[in-house]
Amino acid sequence: MTNSAGLTRRSFLAFSAALPFALRASGASSIPVGLELYSVREGLKKDLDGTVKAVAQMGYQCVEFYAPYWEWTEAQTKDMRKLLDDLGVKCYSTHNNSDYVTKENLSKTLERNEILGCKYVVVASTRAGAGVDGWKKFAGALDAADEQLAGAGLHAGYHNHKVEWIAIDGVRPMDVLAKNTRKSVMLQLDIGTCLEAGSDPVAWITANPGRIRSLHCKDWSPDAGKGYTVLFGEGVADWKAIFRAAEHGGGVEYYLIEQEGSRMSELDTARECLKSFKSTHG
Repeated sequence: MTNSAGLTRRSFLAFSAALPFALRASGASSIPVGLELYSVREGLKKDLDGTVKAVAQMGYQCVEFYAPYWEWTEAQTKDMRKLLDDLGVKCYSTHNNSDYVTKENLSKTLERNEILGCKYVVVASTRAGAGVDGWKKFAGALDAADEQLAGAGLHAGYHNHKVEWIAIDGVRPMDVLAKNTRKSVMLQLDIGTCLEAGSDPVAWITANPGRIRSLHCKDWSPDAGKGYTVLFGEGVADWKAIFRAAEHGGGVEYYLIEQEGSRMSELDTARECLKSFKSTHG
């Protein structure tokens, strides 16, 4: 009886340990979906806490703050963390100006992100120096930031816009960044800008396994007057193929819906996009 019970207990423990990996592999229900809060930027300016609460009430599981968060005091940052905890919402990453990860500013950035409970400090964009060499130099700066952040259990990341997909001397800046940064640097993929530039998001995910740990789920339409104003699912993005690639090799840990602006209010847009996301993602 004792041996039998012991074996049962060991089997249970082994099953419990394997369960998170099984869930991750079995599909996307375990991958949280959040909102890049730039989508509700006007609401944040008027009522920061109220807007975050409204987003949580829609069913978003995480949020990503953008550049203005850096100006909060330490006390304000702690108050926001408490609000997020009370709401059951995570903040896995923030969007940052490139100067937030310089030697002069990185300690403050790290402190704020640690308080918020983040895993990634994502540079939202940069004005790299001229040519391919300028992008290589910036890749070195990302690596240096990542090395320092790693000591506290965080990592750097980079978020693409359209310019990173436009080749310079036959080489796309995104390829320069991917090739010249540590594997621990996250390549946060913005779907809409990738599509606008004529690049293939599925091919990019497949070419960079394990590095696409979050995606900005922003649709895009080539139709005149539409562009980024379409809601999730109304553009040309092949979301099912993108999800498959992200979850079977891409290394996605969380999704973030982002909207530049639409025919609806900010909050209504966020609500409708989440509904469409859940319907499409299954």
